[in-house]
Amino acid sequence: MKAYILPRYVMRFAFVSMLGAVVGLWLLQMIFAYLSELENLNDTYTFKEAWWFILYRSPYFLVQFLPTGILLGAVVGLGMLANHSELVVMRASGVSIYRIIGYAMIPALLFVFVSLGVNQFVLPITNQKASAITSQTTKSNVIAVRGYWTLNQKENGSQEIVYISYADNQGKLGDVKRYTLDNNANLIHALSAKDGIYQHQKDKQYLWRLSDTNHVDISVQGVTQKHIENQLLALPIAPTDVHLLTTDADDLSVSDLYAHKRLMTHQGARSLRHELAFWQKLLSPFSVLSLVLLASSFVFGSLRSQGLGLRIVMALLTGLLFSYLTDLVGFVSLATGFSPFIMALLPIVISAGVGVWLLNKRQ
Repeated sequence: MKAYILPRYVMRFAFVSMLGAVVGLWLLQMIFAYLSELENLNDTYTFKEAWWFILYRSPYFLVQFLPTGILLGAVVGLGMLANHSELVVMRASGVSIYRIIGYAMIPALLFVFVSLGVNQFVLPITNQKASAITSQTTKSNVIAVRGYWTLNQKENGSQEIVYISYADNQGKLGDVKRYTLDNNANLIHALSAKDGIYQHQKDKQYLWRLSDTNHVDISVQGVTQKHIENQLLALPIAPTDVHLLTTDADDLSVSDLYAHKRLMTHQGARSLRHELAFWQKLLSPFSVLSLVLLASSFVFGSLRSQGLGLRIVMALLTGLLFSYLTDLVGFVSLATGFSPFIMALLPIVISAGVGVWLLNKRQ
């Protein structure tokens, strides 16, 4: 029983410090994000909508600042032990530096599992609801080309272009637009619908029932318009695939990103953005552990040469540097097509290598 007293003592200090740092950074980010959203208020986007938007985005903020919070918490927790000379006593009694670091990594793993759970089960739902609020209540002068586009060649030589803004995994569609071009690429028909619901599969086609559809026919005689309450739409892919293709990479879970990769491979295509997001989320436990290792290198040593306050500032700057490095290598991967796995692993290797080098210098 006595053998577990020291590990539990270190883990308790590390856990409380990490929890305080993570929650503190999380709340600060929510406050700053809400204040930023106040600049976008208008007649339709009120204080209430802005609050719900920030509430739905809060899991994303939690995952975003979790590595920096754990880094800061590890420095504070171990720094408090070092400030009371408890780390010196542990090392004098024969406990190695890496064993103490191992004790601090155990509560960090708990936060890693929380992050993975939020990424897998919470973020896909809350990010979709946050996007629904902004799409319905705000207007922007900048138009982003997103969603699902497909081009179907008809037997008579005409072409049909279908656009879907988003789709959930149960088959519910957002805005739908369909354009028909003749043999000379002239627009002859346009359809728009507010939403759609999946019906069934028929002859290798998946059918959706669109509601509130508007039709526009264009010919040499002129333009005619009509409104139809219900209209069927046929697509060659399943509802789950439409959901994967219309959702942003950051809003997909790890399993959805893997399914997206398999879908792209089956179609002979590739999405570097989705591959990068997959490897970054899958390797996130190792990034957290590497940051704990790096944080420990700030603590071991004489507090007279570097006070705890300075080490906390160094930890914050290191966390920001790690975040910027992760974004930088991600941009490099997207720009050059270099392996997303290697680029996602590179910041982890660098932070772990720097941490081990600093610890070996201080032994």
